[in-house]
Amino acid sequence: MAGRAAGSGGRGAAVTRADVARYAGVSTAVVSYVVNGGPKSVSKATEARVRQAIARLGYRPNRTARALALGTTKTLGLVVPDSTNPFYAEYALEIQRAAHRRGYAVLMTSSGFGADVELRSMLDLCDRQIDGLIVTAGTSRGRLSELARQGVHIPIVLIDAAAAFPGYSTVGPAAAAGAAAGVEHLLTVHRRPSVALVIGDTADATTDGRETGWMQAHALAQRALGPVERTAFSREGGYVAGLELLQRADRPTAVVTSSDLQAIGLLRAAYQLGLRVPMDVALVSFDGTEETRYCWPALTTSRQPIEEMAEAAVQTVLDPAQPPVHQTFAMDLVIRDSCGC
Repeated sequence: MAGRAAGSGGRGAAVTRADVARYAGVSTAVVSYVVNGGPKSVSKATEARVRQAIARLGYRPNRTARALALGTTKTLGLVVPDSTNPFYAEYALEIQRAAHRRGYAVLMTSSGFGADVELRSMLDLCDRQIDGLIVTAGTSRGRLSELARQGVHIPIVLIDAAAAFPGYSTVGPAAAAGAAAGVEHLLTVHRRPSVALVIGDTADATTDGRETGWMQAHALAQRALGPVERTAFSREGGYVAGLELLQRADRPTAVVTSSDLQAIGLLRAAYQLGLRVPMDVALVSFDGTEETRYCWPALTTSRQPIEEMAEAAVQTVLDPAQPPVHQTFAMDLVIRDSCGC
């Protein structure tokens, strides 16, 4: 037995539950009770002896067999459009934390390689017998019906959702109010005549709360709308939009962006054009990722409550609401340097 202990460096046959039982001097059923936390209890002394055997032999339970026996893999799937985007990276981390607190692992994949890859990624996760799937609303809507057609019948929750989606529970920020708060701050506190908008070119103007909030804040202040640039949700997108906006004859004196990454790109454009933020152009971003704290100047941002939304997404996918619900979460305006405060 010692030849198969952990750290021995050998590549012999895998240690089995029977090996642990022999080493600990108990039955295989007792080993199962210790590993699975039941259904029967064992004495503390017996449990300690079994756990010592597990550690000594390097035993790892067969998760597939356990899943078949219990009817669950204790695993969730997560699909995000771009795992390098700080917003989705932070969201994924909080989802993993929320799942871990409930005893679940998370398998994550990125859908940003195209529609066909997105569908294959979701089907691959489902083939691994996950207990539920969390997907971003913008990348999944066209694929959900295909999942159903291919026999996928597990709980699915949509995150980063601007609005309710028939048949599915959704989680998202109160984006209109969050965006409006940033625009209102620039119009009233800093007395900017209007505020330009840099928004993602894939955003739906009829449902995207960020553009709605931008318009509502101007209407409330009885101001004419500033110019709009539609661009990618990326640093490069913000940079390109910034060059366009900040070289206009009627250059705006304030800008809000629909993501932190766009704001970071716009900072680069302003610097390249010799403009000072916030003196020449004030700036407010949207999302509130950690990057906003370390830009210069630090970005004033409408912060999404990622931790709360991740908690809600995991809880909902594990305990599906019937009928499905749309949960929205209030945003905070985090005041820093880029707005002029």
